[in-house]
Amino acid sequence: MKVLQLITSTRTFFETQVETLEDRGIECTTLAVPGTYSADEPRSVSDYLKYAPKVVRESIDDYDVVHANYGLVGPYALAQPRRPVVLTLWGTDLMSDMTWLRALSQYSARLADEVVLPSRAMAPQLPTDYTHVPFGVDTDQFRPIPRAEARKHVGWDQDETVALFPYDTSRAEKDFDRARRVVERADADVTLRPLSGVDYAEMPYYMNASDLLLLTSTRESGPMTVKEAAACNLPVVSTDVGFVRDVVGDVEHCTVSDADPDLTAAVEEVAATGARSDGRQSEELVSHEEMADRLVSVYESALA
Repeated sequence: MKVLQLITSTRTFFETQVETLEDRGIECTTLAVPGTYSADEPRSVSDYLKYAPKVVRESIDDYDVVHANYGLVGPYALAQPRRPVVLTLWGTDLMSDMTWLRALSQYSARLADEVVLPSRAMAPQLPTDYTHVPFGVDTDQFRPIPRAEARKHVGWDQDETVALFPYDTSRAEKDFDRARRVVERADADVTLRPLSGVDYAEMPYYMNASDLLLLTSTRESGPMTVKEAAACNLPVVSTDVGFVRDVVGDVEHCTVSDADPDLTAAVEEVAATGARSDGRQSEELVSHEEMADRLVSVYESALA
């Protein structure tokens, strides 16, 4: 099977998705929107105008399926009339603050042959049926590691209690000020450690070196870091955003709430007990291999 993958910008989880599909014998070609993207400098209208003819020209090749990854590229997949279209919505499209992007994602979903959601929390915003395919996690890479070993590896003090904030503190939607407030109000000696820009291969060590993962985001499309923390059996204390509740809502020593007192109490509880979670038992924690198998089934349904 040959699949044309359309994206706006690549992500680590998307690259792994493609690699795992190719291990299954699915030949993938990825076509990204031209130009470069950053939060401060989004792509121009001309970049998107150039993308449409590129997609149509490429789709003339011998592909079986066109897979649009993100609502913004849905219309480009639908612009070619020859191949069945699979649309995966990532969350920041279907649940965007921008009305036009939500509408575009919903319109594309109505016309696609198959729609994939990584989280059931997105379903109320979707006007059509869908297949639930959670983003996969490398459970071999993200695994429990003895805390003392992990702290030695990252160079942290063995005796401190650490709340890990896994983002750049300057990102407004991550609300670092709230995280700091939650920790400061806790009746416990807890060190809040922001973390960004580290090598991805090192993240399992930082997670296992921490006592809890603290998320105070105002909105999220995921976040994948919650699944990675769950795979490490790291307790998660988080606002109710994205698919957090789906992943750790029923996991021991994890708390999902939008109330600061609840978040503070959860930090105190983890600090007092030093307990780990049982996150690896979460039903939302699927391997890359299982994710690929589910996507192959979606492709086969689109072809049928």
